[in-house]
Amino acid sequence: MYPHERSLVQRLEGKPFALLGVNSDKSRDTAKNATVSEKLTWRSFWNGSGGTSGPISSAWQVRGWPTLYVIDDRGVIRHKFQGGGPDVEAKLDKAVEELLKEIGS
Repeated sequence: MYPHERSLVQRLEGKPFALLGVNSDKSRDTAKNATVSEKLTWRSFWNGSGGTSGPISSAWQVRGWPTLYVIDDRGVIRHKFQGGGPDVEAKLDKAVEELLKEIGS
């Protein structure tokens, strides 16, 4: 989903929007290299050496990768999507656009 996420970040530049990522590589160096090689411009946290069973995914009860959350300005989870592909990308775009309209941006 990196190409879609890159385009989303570019398209929403200047809007009240932030993309955060969680990398499930078991090695911190591998995670850092992925950030560089995939040209990620957003903050991406390492999930620890436990990979997909690391502390972040455990706390958020993530059961599949990728899992995407749309969180509003009050910290309320408004949408959760699992999996990737064009259907999820379209749903993500719609959810973000609706939330931006709701807050008047």
